[in-house]
Amino acid sequence: MSQILAVLRKELIDGLRDKRSVMSALLFPLLAPMLVTFMLNLQAERQRESMDIDIPVLHGERAPDLVAWIERSGFGVVAAPEDPEAAVRDGVHDFVFVIPKDFNEDFAAGHTAEIELVHDGTKKDVGPALNRARGLVEGYSHNLGALRLIARGVSPQIARPIKIEDVDLASARQRSAHFLTFILMYVIMAAFMAGMNLAMDATAGERERASFEPLLINPVSRLNLVLGKWLAAALFSAVGIALTLGSLVFALQRAALQELGFSLEMDAAVVIGSLLTALPLAFFAAGTQMLVSTFARSFKEAQTYVSLLIIVPIIPSMIAILYSLDNEWWMGPIPVLGQQMLITDILGGEPGGLLPYLVSAISSIGLGLVGAWVTAKLFERERIVFGR
Repeated sequence: MSQILAVLRKELIDGLRDKRSVMSALLFPLLAPMLVTFMLNLQAERQRESMDIDIPVLHGERAPDLVAWIERSGFGVVAAPEDPEAAVRDGVHDFVFVIPKDFNEDFAAGHTAEIELVHDGTKKDVGPALNRARGLVEGYSHNLGALRLIARGVSPQIARPIKIEDVDLASARQRSAHFLTFILMYVIMAAFMAGMNLAMDATAGERERASFEPLLINPVSRLNLVLGKWLAAALFSAVGIALTLGSLVFALQRAALQELGFSLEMDAAVVIGSLLTALPLAFFAAGTQMLVSTFARSFKEAQTYVSLLIIVPIIPSMIAILYSLDNEWWMGPIPVLGQQMLITDILGGEPGGLLPYLVSAISSIGLGLVGAWVTAKLFERERIVFGR
């Protein structure tokens, strides 16, 4: 143990002196919360702007009742240019309602009167305002249809024989936790980003500087040497996880979650539970990165190899976003996926029992230790040590 601690101390000193290692451990935790806060507040700002918009209508005089309905709903109506396509294309208006010539004829005859909605589907920032405007016209159409049935002595319920009543078994907190799954990706990615440079420098960097030979002359076994390097990289990774989680909590407290309909509680129990769940990933990430970097002849080549490992935390996060996954027993031993599902349960207010957390932690630490052991075995080969 004294040998391992000596190597750990040496690697930590080297890592703190290396600007690349320090920046990789600090830069991502600082950028991630800024990005999350910006995206959430931007979406909330778009929601607020959609509540205070002017509806551009071309030939609104052909549908005065519709215009009056929109104004009574609290929205303004402005006259649109004669060329609505050019107005939308040039950014003069985000969208334009066009009332055709035969609108009054179809309306008076009781037929379906069509209204054109001119917009650009590639402009994602106008989505909330566009949906709000479309909802206004659809609401007017629904009410008008009900009045037509009543005028003919027919109950409006005849046109609606079936009504669906939603019974959502998930709480608002659980829905918010599943929707904000992408935020968890930052915490998990921190495990692979924070200690990445130290793991590469402790293997490929040592070989490139030709400092492996004097290092191996010391009376320290290959396994103890690798374990010290592994713990140093894991410690940098763990610090990155803690900083990322703490900064995300700070950012989420200042994000407009309530305006977006989210209910996410980030109390001490949630933060501590998420931290303890994610920390074992530091050992797994350090072990795999050191193992991969061992095959590289230079630090730059190791960057190419290790950068591919960033896909590992992204894949489970994308699957969790695209599909609704339940936390099954077989997910626990799988690194990254197990932590992803456990943190989702914690944020949803269902932390579960202690066994899944132990299984996930033991699996991640164990696989990281296997990676360190294989790396130690590779250090016994001349081709690996001398890079030939």
